[in-house]
Amino acid sequence: MKVMKMSYLTGKIHTLDIPVTHKQLIRYENGNESVHDVFPNLSRAHREFIMSGIPPEERKLTSARQKKGKE
Repeated sequence: MKVMKMSYLTGKIHTLDIPVTHKQLIRYENGNESVHDVFPNLSRAHREFIMSGIPPEERKLTSARQKKGKE
């Protein structure tokens, strides 16, 4: 299913095709269940995207910038 989220880091809208159902997304968005309980089959990167809207490529760029700043 294509999932659209806004990144809390950049404010950009991203869409990822993730193996989830609409029912799972509703369960998670209701706030009664954790992302791990609703999406046990997803990778860490996909769960992060569902929680924060940050896609894997944006996370890598952010991590690289943070590492550069510490040097």
